[in-house]
Amino acid sequence: MAFLLVSAYLLLTHVRGAPVENGALLETLKSQVGLFSNKSEHYSAQVRPPGTSRQIPQTIIIGVRKGGTRALLEMLDIHPNIVVAATEVHFFDWDENYVKGIDWYRNLMPFSYGNQITIEKTPGYFTSPQAPGRIHDMNSSIKLLLILRDPTERVISDYTQVYYNRVESHKPVQLFEDIVIKNGVLNTKYKAIQRSLYDVHMEKWLKHFSLDQIHIVDGNTLIKDPLPELQKVERFLNLPSRIMSSNFYFNQTKGFYCIRSDGRERCLHESKGRPHPLVNSTVLEQLYSYFREHNAKFYRMVNHSFDWH
Repeated sequence: MAFLLVSAYLLLTHVRGAPVENGALLETLKSQVGLFSNKSEHYSAQVRPPGTSRQIPQTIIIGVRKGGTRALLEMLDIHPNIVVAATEVHFFDWDENYVKGIDWYRNLMPFSYGNQITIEKTPGYFTSPQAPGRIHDMNSSIKLLLILRDPTERVISDYTQVYYNRVESHKPVQLFEDIVIKNGVLNTKYKAIQRSLYDVHMEKWLKHFSLDQIHIVDGNTLIKDPLPELQKVERFLNLPSRIMSSNFYFNQTKGFYCIRSDGRERCLHESKGRPHPLVNSTVLEQLYSYFREHNAKFYRMVNHSFDWH
């Protein structure tokens, strides 16, 4: 594979004659050689293309879990000036990884050219008490991406993921209502509910970063109409506009948008977009009511409101 990569590089450079923009060349190599497919990439085994290096991320998708982080990362990966980490690194929220040091973290990143931004995403960062300070210590001027969706929908999606994981592992499962309601009242200690208290978590981040360093992506809008949300991210990252409507097509079977780039079409993993359970309307209203005050506080924090219940 290394021979193929180097040969492809030399061939492309020789044939084109004139200097080739590094980002464009990388994209060509990705499609021609197929070495850098994010689905199966093992960075430690990568062959380093000439003129590249591993960079500490200049941008991190910090969350939220079940907010649409994977969809956002996959869609941003279309951009020629963006390279993405293939896996969730959990460097800043897991002590056992953080003690391995910044060089360990860097070595998990893909190779990139000087005109490219490296992005990693770990949804657990948003709700981690340690992550904001640790990320600030690494780079106080870093740009952060936070994708959020309706808090109640996020709770149900969180439950759904755990439900299917337990079914696949042949473990016992509980109905959503039996977890969310305890002794007739809302179980606010349920982790999925705690993760949807956006104001509580955002307060920790704003102690370390200014609001203009954190761009909030509307997850509900992203799945319905991806392009406008992605164009906002391009502007936030000071990148040229390269993501186009032609990069997306709606998959009727899956019920959400899939990606078209580098002459290939791909959809998110089958674990994404799983059907949610039908939830008792009274329980839904209890959740809406509980989150309403927290949502209002969050809107004031970020100077922006969302179309949430």
